[in-house]
Formats: sequence, structure tokens, C-alpha cells
Amino acid sequence: MSDVQKRIDDLVKGNRVVLFMKGTAEFPMCGFSGRAMQVLNACGVSGLTTVNVLEDEEVRQGIKQYANWPTIPQLYVDGAFVGGSDIMTEMYQSGELQQLLSARA
Repeated sequence: MSDVQKRIDDLVKGNRVVLFMKGTAEFPMCGFSGRAMQVLNACGVSGLTTVNVLEDEEVRQGIKQYANWPTIPQLYVDGAFVGGSDIMTEMYQSGELQQLLSARA
């Protein structure tokens, strides 16, 4: 495992809810990251860790390989990849995301 993959793995496994995004929770830098934050805020998620991939090119590229998912943002809950903003929106609309975020591993 490369250094960047190890750093990503530590973040994903060391935090309950992690969103790899463009920008910050307070200032998303793309519409998809903004939508992801809106969904998470609507769910009332607590303990959210965000990672601004624009600050680290290695993480920006490495996260795509980590989950074998080509786009950002990427949400992880309890160490598992959930999906990007479209999947998050669908899961929110069905109530599935709220259940996932409220469940304790």
C-alpha cells in the first residue's frame, strides 16, 4: 500500500463519517460537493470529517483508486464507501442514508 493509500485508509477507518470533497464544509468548491454537504446537513450528521482534495493532489488522485470510483465527492461511513453526491441524494430521498448515518456499528 502506498503512502497516500495508507493516509486515506487511516482517515476512512479512523473516522465514522468522512467526505472527500472539493473545498471545505463551509465553502464547497463545486456543485457536487455542495450538494453532498446539503444532504449531510439535512441528515443532521455529527462528527463529520471532511477532506479538501484540492489541497493535496496525491489524495485527489489516490482517493479515486482507493474506492475504484472516478469522481469526487466520495462519502465513507463506518469505513465503507457509500458513493458520490448522486448516490447520496438518492439514498437521502429514500431514507436509507438517514438510517445508515444514525446506525451505530
